[in-house]
Amino acid sequence: MNPNETPKVKFYSGHDVPIELHKVRIVQKLHLVPIERRLQALEEGGYNTFQLNTLDVFLDMLTDSGTNAMSDNQVSAMLRADDAYAGSQSFMRLQKAIEDVLGQKFLLPVHQGRAAENILGKAYVRKGSLVPMNYHFTTALAHITEYGGSIAELLYDEAYVIDSVHPFKGNMNIEKLEEVINLHGIENIPYIRMEASTNLIGGQPFSIQNLRDVRAIANKYGIRLVLDASLLGENAYLVKQREEEFKNSSMAEIIKVMTGLSDIVYFSARKLSSSRGGGICTNNEKVYRELEPLVPLFEGFLTYGGISVREVEAMAVGLYETLDETMICQSPEFIKYLVYEAKKYGIPMITPPGVLGAHVDAMKFCAHLPQTQYPAGALAAAFFLISGVRGMERGSVSNQRDEYGNETYADMELLRLAVPRRVFTLSQITYVIDRLHWLYENRELIGGLKFVYEPPVLRFFMGKLAPTSDWPQKLMAKFREDFGDSL
Repeated sequence: MNPNETPKVKFYSGHDVPIELHKVRIVQKLHLVPIERRLQALEEGGYNTFQLNTLDVFLDMLTDSGTNAMSDNQVSAMLRADDAYAGSQSFMRLQKAIEDVLGQKFLLPVHQGRAAENILGKAYVRKGSLVPMNYHFTTALAHITEYGGSIAELLYDEAYVIDSVHPFKGNMNIEKLEEVINLHGIENIPYIRMEASTNLIGGQPFSIQNLRDVRAIANKYGIRLVLDASLLGENAYLVKQREEEFKNSSMAEIIKVMTGLSDIVYFSARKLSSSRGGGICTNNEKVYRELEPLVPLFEGFLTYGGISVREVEAMAVGLYETLDETMICQSPEFIKYLVYEAKKYGIPMITPPGVLGAHVDAMKFCAHLPQTQYPAGALAAAFFLISGVRGMERGSVSNQRDEYGNETYADMELLRLAVPRRVFTLSQITYVIDRLHWLYENRELIGGLKFVYEPPVLRFFMGKLAPTSDWPQKLMAKFREDFGDSL
């Protein structure tokens, strides 16, 4: 067996649990505070899990962005960093990794993924522009609208089915893509964006065949194809698992096929390579020259792009580790375990399991709450209250109002429980499932939320909410009744 392939391990007992191919050598203390303190923390943070202090958080499942565990090789590489302002050898090593792993000749470093989105928006988006995409991400949408553009989300109907067996719910609807291009005009479409994998509908991947079909349309009309590769490794892993053509391909081969179909590849290293930073890369020198002047203007010099050179070194190593299937598989396999164990208790989960995290269907979990009371936000708050586990609302709170100030309701109301790479143990995942089970049995006690402070952009980061009744106190009382003095 190739040591970089997913391990096939059977348990004599018949248990079906994922097994880690790593050992823990450095630990960080966690805090599991009493439920009374957790209620106080929610009140102080405006019932927004982004506003919680980590001293009050037991398991931080908010995001995988910048929270993936780094390898020993990444940490050791940081010690050899060349901290020159210009011409750093650390950058040269990163540039080689980009060419080796992503197959792209030209690299523009940026401090994180949203910085890449800002530069692409500044370079290409104008008032009246329309960007077709498989699905939006919050910061991608914000930057496109900031420069006067709008988006068209072009998924197939199957993508919106919560409990499904469709392997590639992140596929772009090819028929709709051509319709949108003909309706709005080639001159108004600066690029087509494909996200690997679609974050806001449950971390769902797209197939390489679908990407080929998008590429064919892009070629037909002479439109750039932009790949958000932040979760490229996990999308490639699921391609290997689910797309027959690639079941015997290596991660390296799959990744290069995907990037080779794209004109521009950008990524958040906080996700892709378990480090800080990000990048925009391309094989098109004309594109590189169009974007090049914006990096010193917004980010930093061209050989560091606003990133610490120590992180540049870690990013280079992390990119090579993306080719190691045993490393990439750990998060999706833990997510799959969490999802299917939760479903045994009837908990409504997004299936098939995707990447980044396990996603709970808050619309069904809190079916008694109208969307006007932000069920995903309420579920995130309730789950933190009874468990100390910080998840993220991925629903209408994460949306933004339209140009007239009207609320825009999300296609899905999800509680995302992120599973960063190599961070949590199986006993901790078991704790998550147990507390989620208890909350589902007591779901009628969960009430709604309302905004009390709402910033105009990316409100889910800074906004503050309040409960519509005294439901948190009632939920806490039920917890004490069932769990006694337990944390």
